[in-house]
Amino acid sequence: MSERAESTARLRVVVADDQAAVREPLAAVLGLAEDIDVVAAAADGGEVLAAVAAGPVDVVLMDLRMPVMDGIEATRRLTEEHPEVAVVVLTTFADDESILGALGAGARGYLTKNAGRQDITRAIRAAGAGQSVLDREVQNRLLATARAKASAPGPAGRPLPDDLTPREREVLALIGQGLSNRGIAEKLFISEATVKTHINNLFAKSHIRDRADAVRRAIGAGLA
Repeated sequence: MSERAESTARLRVVVADDQAAVREPLAAVLGLAEDIDVVAAAADGGEVLAAVAAGPVDVVLMDLRMPVMDGIEATRRLTEEHPEVAVVVLTTFADDESILGALGAGARGYLTKNAGRQDITRAIRAAGAGQSVLDREVQNRLLATARAKASAPGPAGRPLPDDLTPREREVLALIGQGLSNRGIAEKLFISEATVKTHINNLFAKSHIRDRADAVRRAIGAGLA
C-alpha cells in the first residue's frame, strides 16, 4: 500500500505564487477544504522543489511567472524528478506559449486566475486522482491553435493507428472538443476510471504525449 493510502486520504498541496497577497489567502482558503492540507507555500520555483523534496506532496498549485525559477521550468523539473507529484497551473496568462509550455513540461491542469475556489479545488482533486483539467478559456485557446495548425498548408500530421477501437476514437473526439474526463464520462455514460483507461490505451497506441497533443491529433484526423 502506498504511503499516501496508508497515512491519509487528504491531498497534500504546495501553493506557489510570487505575490504574498495572492499566495497567502489562496493557501488559507484551500486549507478550509476537508480533503486538502496545504503543507507549504512557495514564492518561486526553487522553493517549490525544496518543499517537494521535504515532502511528501501530492499536488503543486503553480504560478508561471516567478523569479529565480519560473513555473514552467519548475514543472519540468518536478516531472523529471518527482513524477508522482501532479502540477496544476494557476496563472493570469492564457497565451499559446504559456499553455503549451506548461502542458509540454508535464502540468496536469491549467487554470486562469479567473477560476473560482470550487474550480481550483476540483482541479486539485482531479490532478491528485491522475486526471487532467483545463478551464474553458484554455480549452478554447488550444482548440483554436490546433485548428489553425491543422488547416495550415504543409505535410499531413501523423495518422491515427488502425487498431484504435471505436470507443477510443470517440474519446479522442471528445478530448478534441475540449471535454474533461468527467465531461467525457457523463457524455458516454461510463465511469471516469473507464475514461482514464481508454485515454491511457489511446495515448499509448497513438504515441500521444499529452492532452494538448491529443487535441491536435483529433482535429488533424477530422474528429473535432
